[in-house]
Amino acid sequence: MSLAVVNSCVLIGMQPYAVQVEVHIGAGLPAFTVVGLPDAGVRESRERVRSALQSSGFSFPVARITVNLAPADLPKDAAHFDLPIAMGILQASGQLALVSEQASAVPLCIDQYIFAGELSLTGALLRLAAPIAVVWGASRLGFTQVIMPLMSASSVAQLAGMQIYGVASLRQLVDALMEHELSCTAPDEPLPCAPLSVTLCMSEVKGQAQAKHALEVAAAGRHNVLFRGTPGVGKSMLAHRLGTLLPVLSEAQRLEVAVLAGVAGRAEPLHGAAPFRSPHHSASMVALVGGGSRPKPGEISLAHHGVLFLDEVAEFSRSALEALREPLETGGITIARAGRSIWFPADFQLVAAMNPCPCGWMGHAVQPCVCTPERVDRYRAKLSGPFMDRLDVCVNLKVETQVVDEAQTVSEPSTHIRQRVIAAQQRQYQRQGCLNGRLEGVALAEHTVLEPEAKRLLRQCVQRWGWSGRSVQRLRKVARTIADLASEEQIQVEHLAQAIQYRS
Repeated sequence: MSLAVVNSCVLIGMQPYAVQVEVHIGAGLPAFTVVGLPDAGVRESRERVRSALQSSGFSFPVARITVNLAPADLPKDAAHFDLPIAMGILQASGQLALVSEQASAVPLCIDQYIFAGELSLTGALLRLAAPIAVVWGASRLGFTQVIMPLMSASSVAQLAGMQIYGVASLRQLVDALMEHELSCTAPDEPLPCAPLSVTLCMSEVKGQAQAKHALEVAAAGRHNVLFRGTPGVGKSMLAHRLGTLLPVLSEAQRLEVAVLAGVAGRAEPLHGAAPFRSPHHSASMVALVGGGSRPKPGEISLAHHGVLFLDEVAEFSRSALEALREPLETGGITIARAGRSIWFPADFQLVAAMNPCPCGWMGHAVQPCVCTPERVDRYRAKLSGPFMDRLDVCVNLKVETQVVDEAQTVSEPSTHIRQRVIAAQQRQYQRQGCLNGRLEGVALAEHTVLEPEAKRLLRQCVQRWGWSGRSVQRLRKVARTIADLASEEQIQVEHLAQAIQYRS
């Protein structure tokens, strides 16, 4: 009877957990059992591991084999447990041992490694579905050495502070460990940090000067935006170009975005561009905020550190839009289930677009609107007061006849606007350590001081329109951003007046 323990890890939401793969080989009728809340894919590893060991030239023990994935209360749903299970069987059966000068077998010490990899029937290691998530989880658990498939190792070998060992097969791994010839994998060439797609530029937007400046303000302070206007006026065109005004992500932000994508089962990007997500208006509440029997990140988490664009926002279900209210305030989402609560980060910038009415032509100079007042009221009622309260910048776009005359003119490109945005954001980080859109509490009161004339204007507006406390706070944040773009230390009355105009 023998017991071996091999280290692996699993992510539940964004929380990594160390998993000890305990392999016990004992007496009794031959059997191979995997326990510890494995899903069907993990249970099927029994046949993959058996075939991989035999194909790699190792003997499979004819005994009762029990594999325990501890702790047992965590669900295990990843195929990367194949490799640690195989290594545990080899160690427990004495096939993973060094022979000393006295000819006594000494078990090979592998406690310092995290093992992750799916085995083929021939013993080859297949590509991991989320290698960055595995390495990120290992680093959070205090491990610095990870052994994984070679075809996945090169893409994550560039992560700082980690030693990644890529191997092509189970046989190669065992030989390298026995001969002490395990070497770190060389990283791939780093991807260029491109802040925007070369196919999009603000210079392509003709006219709409007010909307373009509002988008610049939103980018500089990370404010939420609503564009409202008739069809074809440029709402979606402006929204898709918000990403061209944002600076590249930091190394930590890029890693968080990649880990979230891996947890969601998507490709893990490591480029520097901020994510841009644009779900269709038929998306459910679970698709937007995340969930499921084993919760996965939704669109708001996949837009973490980036932009979430809701086109035709009034066509989304009321429940889906209401579910965005808390994440817009807290920058995260907690998904509660009977067994546990899982938290996903969701610090995104919301950009929404809608028509003024169901047919879209209300207020148009030529096209007549065919909607009844009741239809218009039902259409606009999809956006509740609390949801609208969380939108900092609201702009009504109008059809501009001079666009035809400006077709040949060159508008300001995104690169020029982005330089102003970066300069304004640097002022905010130096002054308060965060962007204006994320100011809260004491910091908000300290850094959004109004000059006396601006205070009087704000007091009059609150009395006239009955704005809530949240609306006033968001108004001050936008005014602070406008002042930063103008390189002003104090919020003056013209900055506040422009912010008031954006809350129409």
